[in-house]
Amino acid sequence: CKDIDECATGTHNCRADQVCVNLRGSFSCQCPPGYQKRGDQCVDIDECTLPPYCHHRCVNTPGSYYCQCNAGFQLASNNHTCVDINECDANNPCAQQCYNILGSFICQCNPGFELSSDRINCEDTDECRTSSYICQYQCVNEPGKFSCVCPEGYQVVGGRTCQDINECETTNECREDEICWNYHGGFRCYPRNPCQEPYVLTSENRCVCPVSNAICRELPYSVVYKYMSIRSDRTVPSDIFQIQATTIYPNTINTFRIKSGNENGEFYLRQTSTVSAMLVLVKSLSGPREHIVDLEMLTVNSLNYRTSSVLRLTIIVGPYAF
Repeated sequence: CKDIDECATGTHNCRADQVCVNLRGSFSCQCPPGYQKRGDQCVDIDECTLPPYCHHRCVNTPGSYYCQCNAGFQLASNNHTCVDINECDANNPCAQQCYNILGSFICQCNPGFELSSDRINCEDTDECRTSSYICQYQCVNEPGKFSCVCPEGYQVVGGRTCQDINECETTNECREDEICWNYHGGFRCYPRNPCQEPYVLTSENRCVCPVSNAICRELPYSVVYKYMSIRSDRTVPSDIFQIQATTIYPNTINTFRIKSGNENGEFYLRQTSTVSAMLVLVKSLSGPREHIVDLEMLTVNSLNYRTSSVLRLTIIVGPYAF
């Protein structure tokens, strides 16, 4: 006797959704892979409800299933495991710096830039707007950085601070009969011989009125020329210059006063000893400006002999507070 293959001859009675399996002397109606019998019908097996087949997400399909991965991951060759995607290597989405992290990535910017709202592109950081004290004088924003500039007569030191240029040492433009005096932000030329008739020059900056000249009896015996510079808007009160007798005579009394140049009351002369006094700035001065102040020392001896000497102080106020 030879077995009849009912599945091949079509003499079976399996349903269309069933699979005929030939047996010796008979046949069996079974469900295809991915289905299970429920009564006479084959119903789909939901593999996603069974012990986990997939690393991240399972998607059931009629008779089968497939795995999906979360964003930032991709399926491995076994179609079940999910492995991280290195977005920085695959297709760098960042404008400047890219750092891969598990399942994603982050963008960073080079120094001087900051991330824009899309967290991908970089925008220039305007450092000049972050602080008004970043430069001593003026800040200039540049792509990815900034620079400090100084006004004429100054140079940038340390990247941010302004330092006075001593033009008398670099580009002295004064004549031979002049001396160069540097001040904060510039320089000026003054005559080497400042003496005016009837005074005569006795040393570098000292003019004397000869006793032999009758006109000199009513004039200060000597005039000494001094120069100094101060910054604009200096804090007051402030001691700025000390005047002192160069020759001390016995049995004499010295008094000090501001003879001229203090019409607006910017200065005060405080006597500090019998032979010295301190010039005090009591009102703030703004530059550029030049003040010429005559400081007089009156000397009287026991025989009522009177004489005086003048220190002509030229004060140059710079244009800035640095």
